[in-house]
Amino acid sequence: MIPVTEFRQFTEQQPAFRVLKPWWDVFTDYLSVVMLMIGVFGCTLQVMQDKIICLPQRTFSPNQTELMCPPPSTNNESIVPVHELKGLKTNLDIQQYNYINQMCYEKALHWYAKYFPYLVLIHTVIFMVCSNFWFKFPGSSSKIEHFISILGKCFDSPWTTRALSEVSGENPEEKDKKKNSASRSNLDTPVGEGNLEKTQSLRSIPEKIVVEQPVASVLDKKEGEQAKALFEKVKKFRLHVEEGDILYMMYVRQTVVKVLKFIIIIAYNSALVSQVRFSVTCTENMLDMTGYRYFCCNHTMAHLFSKLSYCYLCFVGVYGLTCLYTSYWLFYISLKEYSFEYVRQETGIDDIPDVKNDFAFMLHMIDQYDPLYSKRFAVFLSEVSENKLKQLNLNHEWTADKLRQKLQTNSNNRLELQLFMLSGLPDTIFEVTELQSLKLEIINNVTIPAAIAQLEDLQELSLYQCSLKIHSAATSFLKENLKVLRVKFDDARELPHWMYVLRNLEELHLSGSLSSDASKNVTLDSLRELKALKTLTLKSNFTKIPQSIVDVASHLLRLCICNDGTKLVMLNNLKKMVNLTELELVHCDLERIPHAIFSLSNLQTLNLKENNLRTIEEIVSFQHLRKLTCLKLWHNSIAFIPEHIKKLNSLERLYFSHNKIEILPSHLFLCNKLRYLDVSNNDIRFIPPEIGVLQSLQYFSVSCNKIENIPDELFFCKKLKTLKLGRNMLSVLSPKISFLGVLTHLELKGNHFEFLPAELGHCRALKCSGLVVEDSLFETLPTEVREQMQAE
Repeated sequence: MIPVTEFRQFTEQQPAFRVLKPWWDVFTDYLSVVMLMIGVFGCTLQVMQDKIICLPQRTFSPNQTELMCPPPSTNNESIVPVHELKGLKTNLDIQQYNYINQMCYEKALHWYAKYFPYLVLIHTVIFMVCSNFWFKFPGSSSKIEHFISILGKCFDSPWTTRALSEVSGENPEEKDKKKNSASRSNLDTPVGEGNLEKTQSLRSIPEKIVVEQPVASVLDKKEGEQAKALFEKVKKFRLHVEEGDILYMMYVRQTVVKVLKFIIIIAYNSALVSQVRFSVTCTENMLDMTGYRYFCCNHTMAHLFSKLSYCYLCFVGVYGLTCLYTSYWLFYISLKEYSFEYVRQETGIDDIPDVKNDFAFMLHMIDQYDPLYSKRFAVFLSEVSENKLKQLNLNHEWTADKLRQKLQTNSNNRLELQLFMLSGLPDTIFEVTELQSLKLEIINNVTIPAAIAQLEDLQELSLYQCSLKIHSAATSFLKENLKVLRVKFDDARELPHWMYVLRNLEELHLSGSLSSDASKNVTLDSLRELKALKTLTLKSNFTKIPQSIVDVASHLLRLCICNDGTKLVMLNNLKKMVNLTELELVHCDLERIPHAIFSLSNLQTLNLKENNLRTIEEIVSFQHLRKLTCLKLWHNSIAFIPEHIKKLNSLERLYFSHNKIEILPSHLFLCNKLRYLDVSNNDIRFIPPEIGVLQSLQYFSVSCNKIENIPDELFFCKKLKTLKLGRNMLSVLSPKISFLGVLTHLELKGNHFEFLPAELGHCRALKCSGLVVEDSLFETLPTEVREQMQAE
C-alpha cells in the first residue's frame, strides 16, 4: 500500500507560511487530501486484488447479432441460458486462465476503467503542486520568507503595542483593561480619540489575540534597538519588493492552471465515467492458445470505481468552483495596490503610506488570514512612529549625566554642549539646566520643543547643517533669551525662519553657499527686527552688500563678510554703517581698498585678508579714521608700503604677512604707537635701524624672509615679549639681546647660527618652552643658562 506521507514533499511548507494562505487555499488543500485518498485507495485496490475474471463462452443464441455476456443477477431467481451446460469441463489450467485474464484486461477493458485511480492520483498531485508552487519557486520564496520573518517580528514587537497605545490616547494599562472587558462582553471596542467605528474587516478580529500581546509602558534599551533595526529592515524590504510583481503573477498563473485543469478533468471524466462497467465482453482470438474464441469477463472493481469516480467528480467540481472564486477575487480587486486608510482612521497615524505591487499583494493575502497583522505592521511604515522610537532610543543613550560629562567652556566663556550626527535631539538635554551654549552639527529633522524653556541660562545656539522645526513656545523663549546664533547651511531653505524675530539677539553668524539671486533671500529685509544685533558675520558669495544689512546699520558694530573668492563689486552701502567699529572683507577679490571704508569714522579694526590687493596708495585716506588701531592687509599681493602710512598715528596693530614686500621702509616706524607688527612671509632683506623708535612694540615677526643682519636698535624695544626671526639668513645674534628683559618667546629656528650668546641668560622671562631653536644650537649655551631656562 502507498503511504500518503510519500506525497508530503509536494505540500510541505514552513508553518509560518500559513498567514499567506487564505481560506480558499486551506479549503482546496483539504479537498486535495480527500482526492488524494481516493487515488491512493484506488491504486491500492488495483495492486492488491484481481483486476478482472474471465470465463470462456462456447455457444450463444442464434438470434444474437453479437456476443454478449449475461448481465449480473439482480434477484435470487436464476436466469436460464439458451443452452445450459451443466458440469462442462473447459480443460483449461491456471496458467491459461491467467493468460486469458491478462489479455482481456489489456485488450477488452476500457482505458478509463483501467487507469482511473492513477489519473486521480496524478491530477491531485498537480493540484497540490500548483497550490504551493509560489512558496517553492526561488524568485518568490525568498521574498515570502523575508516578509514572514519581518511580519512576525513586527507583530510581536513591544514598540507596536506602545505606538498603538499612544496614538489611541490611552496608556497601556488602561487599554489592557479595556480589551479584557471587551473580550468578556464580546462587544466591539472603539479605538482612537475620536471613537471611530471599526471597519467590517476589523470587527472580525478576536480581541483575545490583542490581549495576549505583552503590554509595556516603558521600552527598555534592547527593545528600542530591535525596533530601530526593524524600521530599517522594513524600509529596505519595501524598496526591494515594490519594484516588481513576481509574487502576484506567480499566484495568478498557478490559479489559472488549476482552473484549466478543473475544466479538462470535468470534461473528459463526465464523458468517460460511463465506461466503467461490471461485465466486459472479450473477443480476442486466443483459439490457438486456449481453444476458445469468446470470453465473458467481470471487472471486479467496476462498481467501486464507478462510485469513486462520481465522488471524485463532485470534489473536483467543488475544487473548481473555489478556484473560480479565487480568479474572481484576483481580477476583480486591484491587488497590486493596498491602502492603509482604515488603519489611519483607527490609529490616528496619518502618515502611513499606501503600498503597491508585491508588497500590496502580500498584505491583501494577510488580510484574508487576520487583518490585525496589517494593522500592527503598518506601525513600522510610519515616519512619525519611527521618529518617536528614535527619540526614545536617544533618551536611553544620552542620559542627563552623560550629557553633563560632555560640557566644555567655549571661546565666549560659556558652558557648551556639542552634539554631532545624532538622529534627533534628546529630551534629556533639557534636564541640563546649567547649559549656556548648545551646538548641533549634521542633525536632521530636529524639533525644538517648548521644554527648551527649562534651559534658563541658554544664550548661544549653533546649528551646523541642521534642518529643524520649532515649537511656538520655544520661539518665544529664544526671542527673549538667545544672544548668539550661528547657522551653517547648504541651502537657503535650511535657514530658520524664526531667526528674524530674535529681538534680543546680539550676534548672528550665517555661513552657506548662495547665488547672487538667492542672496536677496538670506536676510529678507527682516533683520530690521533684530534691534539688539551688534555683530553680523556672513560667509557666502555675494556680489554686493545686501540691502537688509543697512536695516541694522544704526546699531551694528561688527560686520564680517567672507565671500569665498566671489568678487564683491558694490560696496556703497558701507557708507551707511557709520557706527561700525570692526569690518572684515575676507576673500572678496578686492583689487583696491574700497573708498566707502573711509567714511566709517568710528572704525577701529579693518581686515582685508585674502584679497587681490597689489597697491595700497589709498592708505593715505585712513588718516581720517582717527580711531583705527588695527589694520590687517595680510595674505595679498602687496609689493611695497607707501610713505603715507606714517600718517596713521593711531595704529597699534599692523599685519603685512604673506605679501610680496621686499623693502621695509623707515617711515613705517613713525607709527610710534605700534605694539604688534607682523611682516613675516615676504621677501624682506633688511630691517632699518629706525625700528628702535617703536618703544611700545611687544610683538615683532619677520620670519620667513631673507634677512641677513638684525640691527642693534631692535633691542632698544625693551617691551618686546615675542620676537620671531626664524627661517631667515642670520648667522649672528647680538649679545644686546640681553636688553629684552621681558622677552617670553624667541624664534630662531631655520637660520645659520653656529652658537647662541650667553647673554640670553639675562632674559629672565624666557624659558625653554618659549625658545624655538635647534637642539644642537641650544646645547651651545652655557650650562647655567640652560638650567635657568629649563627651571620652572
